[in-house]
Amino acid sequence: MNPTAEDLARLLAPVVEAAGLALVRVQMLGGRDQTLQVMAEDPATGQLTLDQCAALSRLLSDRLDATDPIPGAYRLEVSSPGIDRPLTRPADFERFVPHVARIELTAGIAIGGAIRKRFQGRLMGLVDDRVRLDAEGVGEVLLPLSDVRSAKLLLTQDLIRATAPLDASGADTLIEQSPDGRRRTVRPSQVNGT
Repeated sequence: MNPTAEDLARLLAPVVEAAGLALVRVQMLGGRDQTLQVMAEDPATGQLTLDQCAALSRLLSDRLDATDPIPGAYRLEVSSPGIDRPLTRPADFERFVPHVARIELTAGIAIGGAIRKRFQGRLMGLVDDRVRLDAEGVGEVLLPLSDVRSAKLLLTQDLIRATAPLDASGADTLIEQSPDGRRRTVRPSQVNGT
């Protein structure tokens, strides 16, 4: 029997935490050619360096080899959440106020006589167990946290500035997406204001 993502997260979280990191998400991807994706962050920066990824990968491999929870062959992929990261924990919806996020619900909520499942807008925090969002084209909505299928930050200039000490040095170009979905290519000097 294949373990669930929650089972794998319970197994791997102590290893991640012992390394001084925080677990962001665990996912099993693919069908026949499976990949176990483990996303973690350094609480100090919200990201992982390449050295931290490599060290965590070795620790997780040891744990997985010792417990053998996944039948068959699979690849282990350890990564940083990146700037336009998934929002997977309740605290993420508070931590990233007032940044723009895209949220998809499982069942959806009724708005204007229709059931709506997809929203995009500025995060406004949590109210009880609901995500408060200033949704484009709708205004303020409260989305049940228990109904969130997926949530992700969208890359904006404000988010890039807020993720310091990260910067875009070394990048040739960046793709920037505005809240309305339009994209443009920019040079890192345009992002960093130099």
